[in-house]
Amino acid sequence: MELQRFSTDSASLDQGLRLAITVPGAHLVALLAGLVAGLGLAIPASADNIYKYQDKDGIWHFTDRAPDEGQQFETVFMQKEAETRISLRREGTDANPVYLLFNDFWGPVEVELSLFDANNVISEPELPARFVVPHQKEQALVGLGALDPRRGFSYRIQLSSVPGQPIPQRIRNVVLAPPFPAGESYPVSQGFQGTNTHDSPDSEFALDIVMPVGTSILAARDGVVMDIEEDFNQGGENQEKFGDKANHVRILHEDGTMTVYAHLDLASVTVRRGGRVTAGQRIARSGNTGFSSGPHLHFALQQNIGMELVSLPFSFEGANGALFTPQEHQILEGTREGHY
Repeated sequence: MELQRFSTDSASLDQGLRLAITVPGAHLVALLAGLVAGLGLAIPASADNIYKYQDKDGIWHFTDRAPDEGQQFETVFMQKEAETRISLRREGTDANPVYLLFNDFWGPVEVELSLFDANNVISEPELPARFVVPHQKEQALVGLGALDPRRGFSYRIQLSSVPGQPIPQRIRNVVLAPPFPAGESYPVSQGFQGTNTHDSPDSEFALDIVMPVGTSILAARDGVVMDIEEDFNQGGENQEKFGDKANHVRILHEDGTMTVYAHLDLASVTVRRGGRVTAGQRIARSGNTGFSSGPHLHFALQQNIGMELVSLPFSFEGANGALFTPQEHQILEGTREGHY
């Protein structure tokens, strides 16, 4: 729905998810102050970001729908909770419920369903079971009923998920472009198998690259934008408070691997979910959001090996075309001219 239209001459972000049946939390409005006041708009607490752009006739638009490809626009930030990308819902009857899952990622997701605290329950298929749900699709997963129809039944469902198609064999010899423009150089503060904060399989081979807030971040490889989070504006060293508050972009590649770019600046992402990107394309600006001790980019190549998200070692392309494995404390140099 378009919120306002008028004419004027003046311009005004792994990880797996583990949960019971998911109910998205309410979105919290943090910013819209001057814009809302000026337009007299009533914005519900669950509102999405507002996109502001001027059309070819000089008319300014404020809308909650992303403009068409190629349209220059600004985003008016609406603070909200981390978005839930998978959701489980129930259909059928009380005697024979059926559970369906919607995958809101722009790439496949693997899920595992299991029962606990189950009493007199039968399922089809038998649980626990794993499923792969395509992007932007809803899929029926399981039907339940009473093992003895003369008696009642009770249960609880647990859902686990990991982004990406499961590929049991770890992919090797991947070559990536450094994720910032040519002519710039930044140090690696934490390298492969770093012992500071990279102590889980999904970050074992991640890099922390120190850079100023606002540095252009480039796609390291061709792919499809699988997910975006850009609505957080705080960071700090309290993992409980900030652990899930890192703005990020996740890009899915043709071989099933994914690159992750995290701790990005507020509302700085310049690509859309589901859009195709090429190596060297500007996708966001670096920041200091989420669990972070200072401005840097957390960068990783990841793969789902079967209900487990792991990071993978990789090589960077050097300015002279030679390949190298990034090392802790090494100064990295950009090799690609950033483009949109």
